[in-house]
Amino acid sequence: MKREKGQLIVLSGPSGVGKSTVIAELLSQRDNVYFSVSYTTRQPRVGEQDGVNYNFVDRAEFERMIGAGELLEYAEYVDNYYGTSLKAIQDRLDAGVDVLLDIEVQGAAKVRARCPGALFIFIIPPSFEELSRRLHRRNTDSEDVIAGRLEKARVEFKEIPNYDYLVINDKVAGAVEEIEAILTAAECRVENRKSILTQFA
Repeated sequence: MKREKGQLIVLSGPSGVGKSTVIAELLSQRDNVYFSVSYTTRQPRVGEQDGVNYNFVDRAEFERMIGAGELLEYAEYVDNYYGTSLKAIQDRLDAGVDVLLDIEVQGAAKVRARCPGALFIFIIPPSFEELSRRLHRRNTDSEDVIAGRLEKARVEFKEIPNYDYLVINDKVAGAVEEIEAILTAAECRVENRKSILTQFA
């Protein structure tokens, strides 16, 4: 059944919770989901590819995009800009493809204001201690940066009541299963199945 419009899915969660791993697994299981690659002014990490993990641009280009109104949302996080291209998303939603955004709470609040029909999912670790362990295991940040990320996580957790769903990433497979269930439920909403109802009118 061809859907008239795709579902916009916003996924948030603290740094180190495992969002990238969960998203990669979800995309390998669902073919009708487009992962929106954010734009950022931060430097690529080892192994990251331009256009795959992020679209890496300089500050001047990012500020040009802000001025031209090309972004659905953007935020500044640890001295770098992050943002989402409006056109890339709109084109896919109009084609009936679901679009998945991985954005932090500031950006999610902006999307909520502009796209109230979006699904908002927050991913948490099984415990705060586990989040600290995961950040240390990554071996990419200094103790100071990790302390900052944990402090930021405490602030982000306060935003959870503004989300529709809460997924616990204890095991990746379990988290993906919960997100799958949320997406299936969304597809079954009456407003998302209006096209099939015409024959019963």
